[in-house]
Amino acid sequence: MSDSQDSILELVRKYHREKEQQRRFVPGETLVMPSGADLSEDDRVALVEAALNMRIAAGPSALALERELGRTLQRRKVHLTNSGSSANLLALTALTQPEIGADRLRPGDEIVTVAAGFPTTVNPILQNQMVPVFVDVELGTYNTTAERVAEAIGPRTRGIMIAHALGNPFPAAEVAELAEQHGLFFVEDNCDGVGATYQGRPTGTFGHFSTVSFYPAHHMTMGEGGCVTTDRPRLARIVESLRDWGRDCWCEPGDCDTCGKRYTQQFGDLPYGYDHKYTFSHVGYNLKTTDLQAALGLSQIRRLPEFGAARRRNWKRLRAGLDGLPGLLLPEPTPGGDPSWFGFIITVTADAPFDRDAIVGHLEDRRIGTRMMFAGNLTRQPAYRGREYRVSGTLDNSDVITERTFWIGVFPGLTPEMVDYMITTIRDFVTSRR
Repeated sequence: MSDSQDSILELVRKYHREKEQQRRFVPGETLVMPSGADLSEDDRVALVEAALNMRIAAGPSALALERELGRTLQRRKVHLTNSGSSANLLALTALTQPEIGADRLRPGDEIVTVAAGFPTTVNPILQNQMVPVFVDVELGTYNTTAERVAEAIGPRTRGIMIAHALGNPFPAAEVAELAEQHGLFFVEDNCDGVGATYQGRPTGTFGHFSTVSFYPAHHMTMGEGGCVTTDRPRLARIVESLRDWGRDCWCEPGDCDTCGKRYTQQFGDLPYGYDHKYTFSHVGYNLKTTDLQAALGLSQIRRLPEFGAARRRNWKRLRAGLDGLPGLLLPEPTPGGDPSWFGFIITVTADAPFDRDAIVGHLEDRRIGTRMMFAGNLTRQPAYRGREYRVSGTLDNSDVITERTFWIGVFPGLTPEMVDYMITTIRDFVTSRR
C-alpha cells in the first residue's frame, strides 16, 4: 500500500468518525427505520480501498468471500450473485437443466410454496413455466407447517420452494424429509434467515439449494448482492455456468486455460478446438457481483455474530415491552427454531377497537417506519392475475396478513432509545383506544 493510499484511507476513517458524531436521536424527528445496513468505519474503508485499486469486476475479493461464506453458512459450494432474487432464479433454473437427467424440472411441474411472502421466492417458478401450489401459514410464526406442505403434494408436484419468514425458521427438517420421501427438489430461501437455526442446525443447510440476499435490509450487506449455496458440486457447476452467461469454461475472470484443454476439445457442431472460453453449454445470464461489493461483504461478514445478537436483543426488548397489549397478536418463534429476526411482526386482532391503518398511520406520523408482510397474499397481487397456480386448502391466514399485519424494525442500527420509543408509541396508541 502506497503512502498516498494510506493517507486517503486515514482520511476516510476520519470522515466516518465525523459523520457518526453528527448522529443523534430526537424522538418524533429522527426517522426510526424498519430496516437498513449497519455500516462501520472498516466497511467504508473496505469500499474505498477496493475502489482505489480499481477492482471493478468480480475478482479476488469475490472469491475470498465465497470461501468465507462457505465456512460461515456450512455449505460446500457458494456462488455470489448480484441479488438474492437472482440467487432464487438460478437455484430453480439449475434444476431444469439436462444434466439433472430424467428427474429434472419441466414446464407444467408443480412447486409447493407459500402464499404470504416476497414475490421472488415464487417468481422463478413462473419464469420457468411451472405452477406454484400455494399453502397458508400460521399466524404468530408466519410460517407454514409440514402438514400443509404434505397435503399440497399431488401427482404433478416436483419441488418445494419456501422462505424462512422474517428470520423465523419454518420446519425445514420435516419439509426436507417430505421432499426425500416424495422424490422432490427442495430450495430453501434463506434470504431473511441467516444465523437462524432449526433443531440446532443452521437454516440454509436443509435444501438441495439455499439462497441468501445481501440487500441493505438483510443480515449483512454488499449493497446489492446474494448467493446460491449447495453441498452438491454437480449442482454448483450448473449454477456457475448459468450465472456466467451460460459459459462452459470455469476459469476465473482474467484466467485462461485452467483446464489445459482450451483449444483441444469438441463441443456440439463447433469446429474442433473452438475456444473453450467462448463455448456455451447453457442458456444463461450475467448475474455476477463485483469486487467492490465483495470487499464490503468481506468486512461485513466479520460482524455477523454481532448483527445476529443485536437483532435478537432488539426483538426481545420489543416483545417484553409490548407483551399483554390488547388488540395485538405478537410474534412467536417456530417450535424448535432459534430465529435470527429480520423484523418484529404484529397482527391487529379482529376484535381490536382500531385497524391496521390507524396504528400504522400513528407510527408513521411519529417517524417510526413500518412495512407490510411483503406482498401479503400473492394471489391477490396484480402481477399474478391470469397466471396459472393451484391453492391447497384455504389462504385465510394469508388474507389476515394482507389486511391486518405489519412489522417494525429490529436491525442492528437501532439504539435502545429508538426501541423504547417504538414501545412507548405503540403502548400509548393502544391504551388511548380502550
